[in-house]
Amino acid sequence: MKYDIIVIGSGPGGYVAAIRAAQLGMKTAVVEKAELGGVCLNWGCIPTKALLKSAQVWKYVSQAAAYGVSVEEGSARPDMPAIVARSREVAATMSKGVAFLLEKNKVDVIRGFGSLLGNGRVKVSPAAAQDGGNKASGSGEIHEADHIILATGARPRELPFIPVDGVKIINSRHALTLDRIPESMVVIGSGAIGTEFAYLYASLGTKVTVVEYMPDMLPLEDEEVSKYMERCFRKMRTNVITATAVKSVSADPQTGRCITEIEGKKGLQTLESEIVLSAVGIKSNIENLGLEEAGVRVERDKIVVDEYCRTSAEGIYAIGDLVPTPALAHVASAEAICCVEKICGLSSSPVDYSTVPSCVYTSPEVASVGMTEKEAAEAGMEIKTGRFPFTASGKATAAGDRDGFVKLIFEKNSDRLLGAHAVGMNVTEMIAELSVAKTLGATSHGIAKAIHPHPTMSEAIMEAAEAANGSAIHT
Repeated sequence: MKYDIIVIGSGPGGYVAAIRAAQLGMKTAVVEKAELGGVCLNWGCIPTKALLKSAQVWKYVSQAAAYGVSVEEGSARPDMPAIVARSREVAATMSKGVAFLLEKNKVDVIRGFGSLLGNGRVKVSPAAAQDGGNKASGSGEIHEADHIILATGARPRELPFIPVDGVKIINSRHALTLDRIPESMVVIGSGAIGTEFAYLYASLGTKVTVVEYMPDMLPLEDEEVSKYMERCFRKMRTNVITATAVKSVSADPQTGRCITEIEGKKGLQTLESEIVLSAVGIKSNIENLGLEEAGVRVERDKIVVDEYCRTSAEGIYAIGDLVPTPALAHVASAEAICCVEKICGLSSSPVDYSTVPSCVYTSPEVASVGMTEKEAAEAGMEIKTGRFPFTASGKATAAGDRDGFVKLIFEKNSDRLLGAHAVGMNVTEMIAELSVAKTLGATSHGIAKAIHPHPTMSEAIMEAAEAANGSAIHT
């Protein structure tokens, strides 16, 4: 079959690209070897948030007395199989939603593993049993397209000294479907994925130890945010060990316990736990795609593209986790729109990665956009900062959740917003305002003058802007 555009992969990059192409009149197909919606909807963002919502409900139930609500002692408990079942139902619902949207927009769905044959041809082979990587078996059918968009995403990265077996030593995918609440767990890596799972299981009662190679937890966040989150985790009686390397992980066949050898400030140490969760990053799904044969350039596990997602091969594009940009679902979707609109001849602007928000859905939540204070200093910028703690927020106090703060960073001379960093309840919803503000070149005076409703958590943004320009009322 001949198409205008074939998209390989149906995650937040792939399905958005396919639907936008169809809206613009292109005859479009999407090739998918597994569930529609990709990792994000089925084994990442969405089911993880469903699990975290269950943890939040459990937190409220266990602390009900603080809100004047009596719960009979012993009558409430977290039920892991039920929690997982709800999470899987949520993921299935979202995947069905993607199927509906593709059908509604008349996008053909071709099941199987897609690979490049060159000259605008795509081979679709029957997908083999899934092991987290890319595989295909048997002969396949050939389709042609003027434009091919690669959106095959990524999978959990595996390291030789952390032999994942899916039972005792697990990755993030396995962590989504555990049938019990482990007694103890070592989480290796404290990026967004590791931190969210550490919080999830710690809140359900697991004794968690987090091991991070970098000096700070959440190493991509502002240093003040990272230090604050370390304190929050320690208040949960979660052990956080930073600036520490993992030397080896093994499962003792006799005791059934996991042994993790680490080396840090205290020298060599051994950690014992029921489960070890490896959250050491992701690996792009670039294997067996026919990239070399098609003339697609790859550097350090990523496909090289220009600002419009064009690869080194004519008519072939790549978006999302395949390219060296932030590995976030909303980035993949933005790249998809940019890429397709350029293909279709629209006036498409490249993605502005300086305005990409980042979120961590723990409690308290973490959200940020733009430069950290350290990055601004390293760039030689003269800055001013404004900070507002949620301990001074009426809404946070009424909600019984006063952890955290909002921190805004402005360039001193122009007064323009450089970066925003927040810890606290609902900050992952609030960060969109700051992303818009940065995109539009907002200043501290402009943000401070924008009237925010009272009482809300978002008032902290106005208050932090006021603090930056010296007109703070409530701090």
